[in-house]
Amino acid sequence: MVPDRSARARRRALVAGRAAHQAGLLTMSQVRGLGITTAQMHAEMSAERWRPVGRYTLAVAPPGPQDRADWWLAVLECSPRCAGDDVPRAALAGVTALQAAGLRGIVDDGFIHVAAPKSSRPLPPPPGVRVHETRRWRDEDALTSGIVRTRPEVATVQASLWARSDREASLYLVAAVQQRLTTAEAIGEVLERVQRDKRRCLLRSVVEEVRDGVHSLNELDFAALCRRRGLPEPDRQVVVSHPGGRAFLDVRWRRWRVTVEIDGVGHLRPDRWVEDSLRHNEIALSGDVVLRVPSLGLRIDPAPYLDAVDRALQRAGWRPDAPQRPSR
Repeated sequence: MVPDRSARARRRALVAGRAAHQAGLLTMSQVRGLGITTAQMHAEMSAERWRPVGRYTLAVAPPGPQDRADWWLAVLECSPRCAGDDVPRAALAGVTALQAAGLRGIVDDGFIHVAAPKSSRPLPPPPGVRVHETRRWRDEDALTSGIVRTRPEVATVQASLWARSDREASLYLVAAVQQRLTTAEAIGEVLERVQRDKRRCLLRSVVEEVRDGVHSLNELDFAALCRRRGLPEPDRQVVVSHPGGRAFLDVRWRRWRVTVEIDGVGHLRPDRWVEDSLRHNEIALSGDVVLRVPSLGLRIDPAPYLDAVDRALQRAGWRPDAPQRPSR
């Protein structure tokens, strides 16, 4: 009797050790791949040591404090045939993979997004999970350290292609670069694989904007409005030195010494407001005209703000009918 009890303890330890890397979850195929027979597996389930949490997945150990069991369940349920130490042939993708990489401050569509190779016939997902079969699946695109997920640059392109609107697509791309999860160059390389999609041209143009220094969707909107208005192309995210240190300016026309600061809602915080006012004063004392444009104003009625920019540039010497040259 003692040897049998010892064997059961070793089996449980083996299974729990393997599941520790998957938030305490294993598919039934993975359990069998560890040498556990179907009878032994059902015995553990009957004793309620292991419990089913999906069609093909068992909870065999408690998850760690930082584990997202719902993410692991989504990946495993869509790829339950992996056995032993095999990596699932599915991965968190799109905005979910970006969140796993550290994306913050983005409201998603409420789904867990999972990618699987095209024609791999992924199994039906749990509620709240959306599976995307993709022809662009590459094994090297999946990170297998921790939760299986697509690389940030791949996830950014996926999120943008699957987004509910063009604006949301642009937001994902800008936010991924702004939060330093990836680079515009890496995203551009992944975009080259996209041959046919209605957003292909849009995303390429957004990548170019980000390469040129756009760090927020507000700046992207402002740049598009200036372009439509016929204003000269500005410099973006300019670094200037002043007696108090260095400042990063959202938009600046160096030649005409006109600066525009685009204020999102975060600038309404008292600490940001004080910091912004000090920076504004220093830049104005250095000789620039400094105009402040609230992001809310851009959405409600951008015309008065563009009128002010136009007047400031013309007072500084710019002429609408002059040949367009870089503001430098």
